[in-house]
Amino acid sequence: MTLNDSAQIDTSHARDAGRGGGIGIPLPIGMGGGIVGLILVAVLAFAGNSLLGGDKGGPLDCSAGNPNRDAVKCQDTLYTNSIEQYWQTALPASGGPTYQRAEIAYFSQTVDTGCGPADSGVGPFYCPEDDTVYLDTAFWNELATKFGASGSFAQPYVLAHEYGHHIQDLDGTEARVSALMQRDPSSQNALSVKLELQADCYAGVWAAHAVETGLIDQLTQADIDSGLDAAAAIGDDRIQEKTQGQVDRESWTHGSSEQRRRWFSRGYEQGKPAACDTFSGAI
Repeated sequence: MTLNDSAQIDTSHARDAGRGGGIGIPLPIGMGGGIVGLILVAVLAFAGNSLLGGDKGGPLDCSAGNPNRDAVKCQDTLYTNSIEQYWQTALPASGGPTYQRAEIAYFSQTVDTGCGPADSGVGPFYCPEDDTVYLDTAFWNELATKFGASGSFAQPYVLAHEYGHHIQDLDGTEARVSALMQRDPSSQNALSVKLELQADCYAGVWAAHAVETGLIDQLTQADIDSGLDAAAAIGDDRIQEKTQGQVDRESWTHGSSEQRRRWFSRGYEQGKPAACDTFSGAI
């Protein structure tokens, strides 16, 4: 993957939330839940016991000539610029509402959000209450070392997935699914899987148009393959095998490795949001 080195990185929607002031409690998975789900808590190291007080966050400086421009946070912000630029046009063009920007907040270990306190064990997640994607950038190392997803497109895939939850919030899907879950609590896991697979598909749709945004110069099949590998690495079945030694399909909240790969591929190959209806028919 080749990025446009001369592109201006818009950081107006990004902030460094710093380090939280206490031990966070992982958010419930479902509505914009973490990319890997609560089960990741079992395999992520959490240094919360050493947290005393909080570090102040602030705006990011990714301007040309700034040595931080090549840092992880600035690269991730560039990816989100591309993702949002695509959806600004695609969402209303596909019959949805006018796109409204989401924020991305980088944090260390714990963070307070509109959805409650959270820690890095939840993985990257979207909070619909404050329209923000939360990301502990240490997760990228965990994704590579513990799950073997170190390819060039792993990070953009994860971010595009979380912004997929923002699309679900904007077009009313999140609210409809939440209402269904409340009416029938026994359906929560199955509905969560459909929601997550749709977000995977939306990530694939953006990937199909990423170069068109002008912020990414080249996206190769090898990049797409690395995104598929990342999707497979964090399937519920793969994580359960690693952490429990057995697979419990009834407890899935995000979908199997095969399902996550397949829905990302579907979005990428068809390149349109309409291809991402995980709520009609089998998944």
